[in-house]
Amino acid sequence: MTTRFASIRFASILKPAVFFLILMPGIDLVWQVYLAANGQSNALGADPGKSVVQFNGDWALRSLLLTLAVTPLRQMTGWAELARIRRMLGLFAFFYAMLHFIAYLALMLEFRFDDLGTEIVQRPYMLVGFLALCCLVPLALTSNQWMIRRLKQRWRRLHQWVYVIAVLQIVHVFWLTRSDYTEPLLYSAALAVLLGYRIFKYSQRQAVTGRS
Repeated sequence: MTTRFASIRFASILKPAVFFLILMPGIDLVWQVYLAANGQSNALGADPGKSVVQFNGDWALRSLLLTLAVTPLRQMTGWAELARIRRMLGLFAFFYAMLHFIAYLALMLEFRFDDLGTEIVQRPYMLVGFLALCCLVPLALTSNQWMIRRLKQRWRRLHQWVYVIAVLQIVHVFWLTRSDYTEPLLYSAALAVLLGYRIFKYSQRQAVTGRS
């Protein structure tokens, strides 16, 4: 009984706790922008606009990697409640990706949409990042129970694009990096582990199916 009560209590606080934790970086960024605008802090560096763009891009990728980590953690720990936060983390990945794009459009291009088209065509890292964002849009729009019921098996196939999106985002980060590749390499290692785990589990299922 005590174990069951603890499990129910854990499930009840998990989602709001994770929501708050993933939202906190965004709240902190807003605060840092406010301080910088009033000359009270230089935490955003010499180029605050670039820092804001990069910050949101980093958290878009981190949120996506956390989304991909949910299933392995659930399977290894047996905590079925972890599945409750997967969709929310995916939506946060979209949220930060949109902020990344909007911040770039506003702070770097000053809403010059003609320049945006030129950037996408002429700069490969922009094209890769834009493709990742475009692929995220249908996943975000279908992340609700109504679309799951309507699309059925097609929903699962559609949301498998998350793996392609993660690869595109990491390529985008690598292309943007000029000197220290530590962070992109860490992201790549994390994605390799997450994809490797899925390939391993898939091969296990295929082996079992082949024997039956």
